[in-house]
This record gives sequence, structure tokens and C-alpha cells, in this order.
Amino acid sequence: MIDRKDVKVKFNKEIDEKIQGTPLKKVSLEPKSKKFYIESYGCAMNFNDSEIVASVLDTMDYGNTQNIEEADLILVNTCSIREKAEETIRKRLKYYDLIKQKNPDVKVGVLGCMAERMKASLLEEEKIVDLVAGPDAYRDLPNLIPAIEGGEKGVNVFLSRVETYDDIMPSRLDQNGISSFISIMRGCDNMCTFCVVPFTRGRERSREPYSILAEAEDLFNKGYRDVTLLGQNVDSYHWVNPETKEEMTFAQLLVLVAGVHPDLRVRFSTSHPKDITDEVLYAIRDHENICKYIHLPLQAGNSRILELMNRTYDQEWYLNKVKRIYDIIPDCAISSDMMTGFCSETEEEHKETLYVMEQAQYSMAYMFAYSERPGTPAQKRLEDDVPEDVKKKRLNEIIRLQNQISYAHNQRDIGKVFKVLIEGDSKRSKDDFKGRTSQNKVVNFPKGKSTLQKGDYVNVRILSGTSASLRGEIV
Repeated sequence: MIDRKDVKVKFNKEIDEKIQGTPLKKVSLEPKSKKFYIESYGCAMNFNDSEIVASVLDTMDYGNTQNIEEADLILVNTCSIREKAEETIRKRLKYYDLIKQKNPDVKVGVLGCMAERMKASLLEEEKIVDLVAGPDAYRDLPNLIPAIEGGEKGVNVFLSRVETYDDIMPSRLDQNGISSFISIMRGCDNMCTFCVVPFTRGRERSREPYSILAEAEDLFNKGYRDVTLLGQNVDSYHWVNPETKEEMTFAQLLVLVAGVHPDLRVRFSTSHPKDITDEVLYAIRDHENICKYIHLPLQAGNSRILELMNRTYDQEWYLNKVKRIYDIIPDCAISSDMMTGFCSETEEEHKETLYVMEQAQYSMAYMFAYSERPGTPAQKRLEDDVPEDVKKKRLNEIIRLQNQISYAHNQRDIGKVFKVLIEGDSKRSKDDFKGRTSQNKVVNFPKGKSTLQKGDYVNVRILSGTSASLRGEIV
């Protein structure tokens, strides 16, 4: 078992003192003369980046608005992981154009991965765009925005090898007030052949732990009770103390964040199967507030396809990793990513994905058909030769199977009692609470005459379940 005190001793620092001295830039409460509106698409990292952008804009006398009609600056934080994601952004830009026709003074900016992939060409393709900024360029917004306000176009798509925004306290844009994200690293060194992330977010670099802990403590003090540590591959988190040269692993960081307070739940996303260690699994097992939930992307169940994807593991290795997780953490829930129709995938190879799904018993999954992305190794070296109708047929098969597995997974929880964190009212009824278990499952249950409120923990007995959620009663 990793002990928080042991980690503190190893780094020869009194971490709590270091946290107090960490100069995180915080949001001003002063009223703003200008307003910005921001939309985020894609992964959780994008939503967290939007909160960093909001914090930067706070220093420029820009306040956030939820009403796009009153915004002086409209920003969209983009995703390039699939073609459909970029199509969504282009549709939104057409809508922004209508707004700009009513108010020509409104400025429009494209941020994130699509901005990084297309760079300055985006200004030519989408005439209404005034600003293009990549994921590592948000510190430059105080220079770019005055330029576009003066009638120029602003572009910064420089990819940094060191930027982690570790001194910026994100401005929380979510309405939940209970769950939030903490970015612990940026970029990715894995070169999966289908993926644009290494090209749009750059090389992997880890944020220093003291600012991570300071952010976690700030969130807890503000009432947040559930934090997710974010990275393209959190298991490869690696930070070296510049003074002592000691190395910090992801497992050690997990334990430090869990030590902020027993009532602060800690999650993480995303894990690469090749990098998750027994040290991480034991940390989850031995600390009640590190959630019993691991997102472990499979992508494909066939070993030949996995090799073409450069996933660095085969089917047998992956299933052994799943078995190891269940052996160490029997009550762990595992979710996954699956992709159908990758280059040259045969029907028999597709069936192996179905086989792995049945063996792994995922609680839920994100499932997609392969979408060739410009500039990736797969686009350059492999032929996207699986017909679209075949991709969709296979996708429907894995969705149907996963729904069955998720339903059975939730049925096994009936009669069990779980510690649930209340996140607010149920979507269907204000007479019910909605909460989440350590296994990341949504539970709806009647409020009754309880005095419980959002942010409280409560024990709930499960009475029924669908493929998507559980229903229970307060014990």
C-alpha cells in the first residue's frame, strides 16, 4: 500500500506547505465590461481547456455569458478525433455567421484540436473566423484578441514541449458544482495509427504535482466532491523533482490527491492498457475514495488489427490485464472504447471484438465506426477499405451487445448497497435525487423526507436497473 506520508518523505518536501505557496492565478470577482460565450466539443480535456481559457479571459475584462446573443466574443473549442466532430463545428460556424450578420462587431474564434490541425487555412475556409488558437496557445489570447478587435486576424498554433498551464486556476463553467476535472498532463507520445492527438496536442508532458494538489484542495473547499484527473494517458504521468531528482509515478499522485480529504472522490481518465500498473491497482484497492472504476480502451479485439493500430498489445495480453484488474479489485467496473471497420478488418476479426467484450464484461463503452483522419499514419499507409455500410452494421452489433452486457452488469447490482454521491435532482423528477457510485454508475432514488442535499453521501440499496442506470432507495 502506498501511503501519502511515505510519498511526502520521498520527495523531501512538506507538500502541504508547497501547496500553500503555489501561485495559482484565480478568477476575479469584479464585474466585466465585455462578455464571451464558449462552446466545447469532444473529450473532457477540451472542456477543461475551456475553463483555462475562461480564466485567461478573466484577466482581460471578459466575463462569461450563457446567452450567445449578448456575447462580444464567441469561441468554440473543437475536436478532430472524427470527421463527424468537425462537421458539427462547421454547422455551428454557420449559426455564428447568422449572429455576426446581426452584429458585425462580434468576433469568432476557433480553439483546440481542429484549430491545430487546420491552422491558418481555417481562416480561408471559414470566412467568419477571426481567431485560430491551438491547445498550447491560450496564454497568447491577451495578445491575439486585441489584434482581432482592431480588425486583424489572429493565429497561434504553436505546440509547446513544456506548457501545462500549471499556474492557472481554471474558471469553473459547469453548473454541477460537485464534479470537476483536473488536468495532470498534456499531449501524447503514443502513435496509434488512427489518432490525430499527437499531432494536435503535441508531445507528452506532466504537470508538477503541487499545483495539482492545490487545485484539488481549492475544489474541495468550494464544495466539489468528485474530481477526475485528466490526461491523454494518465498512467504515463511522470514528474521529476528538479531539486532531488526523485520521480513521481501516477500511482503516487493518485494517493496524494486522495489524501486531500476522505470525502473527495478521485477518478482518472484515460488509461492506456500498456501503462496501467499493479501499483495503480493497489492504490485503488487500498483507498476507499479512489473510485473503483477504470476506463481501459480496447479499440479492437483482433491481434492483427491491434498491431495495425500500433496499440502495442494483443488480445491475450489485454484480457490478462482485465483479469488482473478484477483479481486485485473484484468490485471494479471497467469501461472501454471500441472501433469498428478499421482498415482491412474482416468479419471474423470483428467477431473477436465481440468475444473480448463478452470476456471483459464492460459496464459501459464508447463505440464508433472508424473515421479516417488526415495526416495520421493510417491515412498515409493504410487503405480505408471497409465499406461504410459494413462499418455501420458492425457498429450496431457491438452497440447491441454492449447494451445487453450493461443491462446484465446492472442487474447484478440489485440488492446491493452502494455509497452514492448526490449530484442533484434526477432529470425525470424533482422528487428524486440523481447520484453516482464509486463504479461510475448513475443511481436515481426518491428523496422522501430526507434533509439530504447535493454533495452529500448516502447509502442506497439498488432495486432495479436498465442498461444505462440504476434505481434504488435510501437505506
